[in-house]
Formats: sequence, C-alpha cells, structure tokens
Amino acid sequence: MGKAKKEWLDVAIAAMDKAYVPYSHFPVGACLVTKSGKVYQGLNIENASFGLSNCAERTAFFKAVSEGEREFQHLVVVGHTPEPISPCGACRQVMVEFCEPTMPVTLLGDDGVMKETTIESLLPYSFSSKDLPG
Repeated sequence: MGKAKKEWLDVAIAAMDKAYVPYSHFPVGACLVTKSGKVYQGLNIENASFGLSNCAERTAFFKAVSEGEREFQHLVVVGHTPEPISPCGACRQVMVEFCEPTMPVTLLGDDGVMKETTIESLLPYSFSSKDLPG
C-alpha cells in the first residue's frame, strides 16, 4: 500500500482534538481503513479508574468490528511524542487479531517523521487463534 494517504493522516490528527484525556492530557488519534476504503476514526478515552481507559487504536477497531467490518488495509496512529508514536501492547494484540501480518501501519509524532511498519513488525511471534486448540 505504501505511505498513508493524506486523508487518513488528517482523520487521525483530527481525532486528537476529540480525545477525552482529562488525566494524562495526552491525546492520541487513529484512522483505521477497511479493504473497501471505509474509514474509522479512533481516539483515546480515559477514565478516573485508569485501567478502564481505552486507546485510540482499540477504539477504531472496536467501532469498525461493531459495524461488521473484518478486513482492514491500513492503520494510522498519531500522538504528541517526540518521535513517531508507538502503540501499546494491548493495541498490538488487537491488531494481530484482526489484521494480516503484512498490513501497513503508519506512526506519526510531533517531529513530523512518519514511520512505516507492519503488524508483524510491531508484534513478532504473536499469539493468535492459530495457537488455540481445535
């Protein structure tokens, strides 16, 4: 697929303005694109009980999956980090559940430098349904 389209970057960047981050003040935005080209925006949503917070990436996936989507072609994640943002482990595991290992992921931070990677590179030797019995 190559580099993320500007439209997808814009969707992810706009999501940061909608993020609910009263505790960390650290907005993160995501744009998940289906194979048919439909776009799902994700943002982080915090909770006073910190363990109940949800990351931007998982918000985008859960929105898409709740609408019946199961095939994805690209994910963009943006945040206010000095270098391209790095998804947390929980988000990486959700990505593995729903994406091909070679699906491209674009990461962007405040430095403006984009890092292009893949699901497999983000979580090598991952646990998936193929590891479950039967």
